[in-house]
Amino acid sequence: MRKILSLTIAALAASSAFAGGYRVSLQGQKQLAMGHTGVAVVNSAEVLFFNPAGMAFLEDRFNVSVGGNALFARTKFQNETYNWKASTENVGTPFNAYVSYKVNEWFSAGLAVYTPYGSAVEWDQDWQGSHLVNNIDLQAIYIQPTVSFKISDRLSFGGGPIYVTGSVEFNRNLTRSLTNEQGERSDVTIDATGVNAWGYTAGFMFNPIDPLMIGFNYRSEITMEARDGDATFNDLPAFAQGAYPNTTFSADLPLPAELTVGLSYKFSDKWLVAFDYNRAYWNVYDALVVDFGADGIPTSVNPRNYKDASTYRLGTQFKPNEKFAFRAGWYFDESPVQDGYFAPETPRNDSMGFTGGLTYQVTNKLGVDVSFLYLHFDETDNSYDHYTEGTQDDVTFGGTYKNVVFSPGIGLTYSF
Repeated sequence: MRKILSLTIAALAASSAFAGGYRVSLQGQKQLAMGHTGVAVVNSAEVLFFNPAGMAFLEDRFNVSVGGNALFARTKFQNETYNWKASTENVGTPFNAYVSYKVNEWFSAGLAVYTPYGSAVEWDQDWQGSHLVNNIDLQAIYIQPTVSFKISDRLSFGGGPIYVTGSVEFNRNLTRSLTNEQGERSDVTIDATGVNAWGYTAGFMFNPIDPLMIGFNYRSEITMEARDGDATFNDLPAFAQGAYPNTTFSADLPLPAELTVGLSYKFSDKWLVAFDYNRAYWNVYDALVVDFGADGIPTSVNPRNYKDASTYRLGTQFKPNEKFAFRAGWYFDESPVQDGYFAPETPRNDSMGFTGGLTYQVTNKLGVDVSFLYLHFDETDNSYDHYTEGTQDDVTFGGTYKNVVFSPGIGLTYSF
């Protein structure tokens, strides 16, 4: 039971970092269309997420940006040795809302609400990898009050606390073969609600010369604290019911600190180019320690061995007139998952994102923003080599994974 639940909670932690098996950035229509650059771009209230220092450089006193995306993710799995084939198609609906208010010429305040890690994955029940995962449904909402101080006409600082609240439901089979007397596979469902955590964000923007903006943003490590979640066992044979009582669990799930630096350059009043470099410090997720509520079950230590990973982003914006703005971008995202730790709840390798979009200015105060993202993952042959069943340690499950994500989005921007 210790091994079963430790792997289950490991999947919970991984999924909180990779929504639907993918780490997808969808925190604003304008900036998503520019390759999700933004640490040195002042376009709208979306700057609250990308770099809160930028609020001080917004021209209007009141700014609102709201939007949402439909995220379509597909994964195909194949093991030619055993002729295994499986696929999963999932839909997520992340959203974001940002509001900023310029109190005076040197101080601005705002609020950001967004869902960076909210999605679902559902493989066929009892598929070949069901001992690792059948399905998972994750919901997480980030709430970020923010302030920004304009030190001079060329320098600003900003930041604020981040409160995270969420829930997760996860199901997997207990072993690769255990069934009840009716032949139904035995499984366990993990359900945790009220998973809360605190972190913070801070940054600065510097405008050394009129066309050039330089930005820096740091987002702290956030530890999701799952306490007294429920573990429910289903379809157990009679001889196993005493060994697998329903119980509770507690675990701390680290999400990494992130550092982003970048710049933007205005070649003219119509043309802007931006570049961001992001470093996510995934090395904090070297193992997951899980405590169980049932007596006699020892603390579980489950290695994950993630590595730090970088993302490189490039975007551009062109405004031919007062009515339209066109955007395009590209980024390369490194995976933190190392060989031998490649599990089907996080089946993602290095990826490239291709983005685009536009804004139509309905009035001088109201604009409609649209965006799209196509995310292509490198095909990979890899495995998860740390499953334990009975006396067998390091049981391997692997094959070839092919992943693709497409996400259209729409939003509104209002300012005065």
